[in-house]
Amino acid sequence: MGGPVHVNRAWTGHRPVATTSVLWRALSSAHQPLNRKQNSAETADTTAVFANRSLCSGNQTSNIQHQTSVKIVLAYSGGLDTSIILRWLKENYRAEVIAFCADIGQEDELVGLEAKALTTGASKCIIEDLREEFARDFIFPMFQAGAIYENQYLLGTSIARPLIAKRMVEIARAEKADAIAHGATGKGNDQVRFELAAAALAPSLRVIAPWRDERFRKQFPGRAEMIAFAEANGIPVEVSAEKPYSMDRNLLHISYESGVLEDPWFDASSKEMRSMYKLSVAPEDAPDRPEHVELEFERGNCIALNGGKLSPLGVLQALNKLGGRHAIGRIDIVENRFVGMKSRGVYETPGGAILHFAHRQMESLTMDREVMRLRDSLIPKYSELVYNGFWFSPEREALQALVTETQRDVTGVVRLKLYKGNIIVAGRKSPKSRYDPKIATMEGEASAYDQGDATGFIRLNALRLKLHSALKGRGD
Repeated sequence: MGGPVHVNRAWTGHRPVATTSVLWRALSSAHQPLNRKQNSAETADTTAVFANRSLCSGNQTSNIQHQTSVKIVLAYSGGLDTSIILRWLKENYRAEVIAFCADIGQEDELVGLEAKALTTGASKCIIEDLREEFARDFIFPMFQAGAIYENQYLLGTSIARPLIAKRMVEIARAEKADAIAHGATGKGNDQVRFELAAAALAPSLRVIAPWRDERFRKQFPGRAEMIAFAEANGIPVEVSAEKPYSMDRNLLHISYESGVLEDPWFDASSKEMRSMYKLSVAPEDAPDRPEHVELEFERGNCIALNGGKLSPLGVLQALNKLGGRHAIGRIDIVENRFVGMKSRGVYETPGGAILHFAHRQMESLTMDREVMRLRDSLIPKYSELVYNGFWFSPEREALQALVTETQRDVTGVVRLKLYKGNIIVAGRKSPKSRYDPKIATMEGEASAYDQGDATGFIRLNALRLKLHSALKGRGD
């Protein structure tokens, strides 16, 4: 998609003339100065409603039927949850709901989304192509840092949320909206990611989290009730019992979880699950001949494949196709969520897996040892910040500045061989290589590296070990 798509429809929702709702006063206070004195009881009620910025309690919004127009920007995917939430927000908040969808690489999932949003009750649908920004300003900086959560997960879902939240905040400001809303559940990480990003970018903007609202959960205790509501209200959603799992897709990856995947003993690589995977073939179905690819890096960013210059978006799109063809990037993990529980997820990250591996190979040739060790010591922290929703935190930005400095010399070409799920290094070269064959070779002259110098080096490093042994009574 080439840019923003704005779809408008006149809003004809209920607009009462006046309001006595504490909730409405609190909503509007973020954008309008108080023009009259409020008594202490009102002020106390308002403070209680927004002590934690999120509108999540049914009791606090029980007088919603009395409020005047409210405008809400909803993070909308067109799936069952956000479709139901769109209608629920409109009915329970008497709200004008603007549906926003960030195109970050969902592909076919965007087809018909505008019409679906308007049919469901949105006053406007905004779809924006953020794929290049996603790749350039979020994925590539994260990959420069070598980020990988718990040594397995390349953070495909985590890194998408701050961009979506950022654009939602910008749209809310432009539309003079009173709040933003999301469909993340109260058990997952995404609620935290969205709301921490919003808090960092727009501290006074209200956030509505329906899944943390007791009224919403009482009305929709399960998917059956949501499906029945959709059918009764003419809400167009596609739900199939043949897909017993949930899926989230973007440019970097596809994640699969819930349903049958909640059993960690369930084999997600079995034949009956092959239709689940969208980006990659199974290793046994991959070509019997390997394929080579060359990735060119400049200051830690991949700028070309096989000699052809590409944008960050182009790099990831090409690597996704290439990696998927050779069964690259499938993982099945149990991870630790920020909220405290463990969850099982299956991920396809073909392009990201290749890029992550190649970047590390380029660093091995060009980075100073101690600089690499320092940066590597920070990978767990950086990864946790991304995973837990602290992308816009000062500590992540400080780490990013360090990462950028470490990447100054990460320039050159890495050649890889892809074969049945394996990424095999087949060569590396760099004009800034720190590898000196004259020093490394076993045939070198003493002028390059005098092996006799190692005697003193070993003796000095052994000193503390000898002292330690003596203290423990193990000396000869």
